[in-house]
Amino acid sequence: MAAEPTRPKTGSDIAAQEAEARKSGRLPEASPSSSEDIAAFVAKARTMSSHHGGGRGRLIFALDATMSRQPTWDMACALQADMFREAASLGSLDIRLVYYRGFNECRATAWISDSTQLARLMGKINCQGGNTQIGKVLSETRREAVASGVRAVVFVGDAMEESVDDLCAKAGELGLLKVPVFTFQEGGDVTAERAFREIARLTGGAYCRFDPGAAAQLRELLRAAAAYAAGGREALLQLSKTASGAAKLIGQMK
Repeated sequence: MAAEPTRPKTGSDIAAQEAEARKSGRLPEASPSSSEDIAAFVAKARTMSSHHGGGRGRLIFALDATMSRQPTWDMACALQADMFREAASLGSLDIRLVYYRGFNECRATAWISDSTQLARLMGKINCQGGNTQIGKVLSETRREAVASGVRAVVFVGDAMEESVDDLCAKAGELGLLKVPVFTFQEGGDVTAERAFREIARLTGGAYCRFDPGAAAQLRELLRAAAAYAAGGREALLQLSKTASGAAKLIGQMK
């Protein structure tokens, strides 16, 4: 007997799949946009600004949790509280942790406003071998930016194993939404550097490289990103007068 034909997915089918994925924290697969979707997105992007006055700053903290990242993951667990402390001096900050690892696993937490809670969640995560999934991080950021607003993204990683053209297309959409991505690279992989620099450029963000295991360098970069998310460009400009990490970022941002 011939197999039943595959039924095309409707909008409700896709929404149901995404809702089910989000219950477990797993990010849904990104699907291609139709021409109507793209037109609607561009129209909405032109009317939006990611940095409205007032309200809490929202920062997506994205980390490569593949096996090579374990030392930096542990370091980031220890340093993430500095992001909240920096933001507290300027206003307030909510952080959403997004990470990928293993075989096709990419997850996101709810928005977190307490550094102790974030540290506890990060402490439960072990790094696992696998390929990069930066595209999913960018797609999730776009969804969240359109739904409820995102002021900035921090991405910490050391590799890129995806189509750079696909990543640039997603980064361009974030640029339209005025959501800068701060790409912080550990190590000196040339392929990763090219991709990270282009993602930062297209979103109006900034790229910086830090040495493996350099806690002081990463701390300064995270503090600077938190300052921007909580207080905008002016806050980052003020911090740049006394902090080298902020100076590195503000010098690249459009």
